Amino acid sequence: MNVEAQIQEYITSQTESKRSDIQELHRIILEIKPECRLWFWDGKNNEGKVVSNHNIGYGFYTIKYADGKT
Repeated sequence: MNVEAQIQEYITSQTESKRSDIQELHRIILEIKPECRLWFWDGKNNEGKVVSNHNIGYGFYTIKYADGKT
């Protein structure tokens, strides 16, 4: 399943009030930054255990620390 389909499946699975808020926020972000790199994480680790909430991403960045590690 591609990222856009995963995002839509996640949004659709939410309650109506939450779904409409997430969908509107998603629409606004894509309107402002249509070329952003979308990503989705279902919150599960490699063993399939839930370790976090779902995440919809709109790009990425790397934090560089003073010691040069990322």
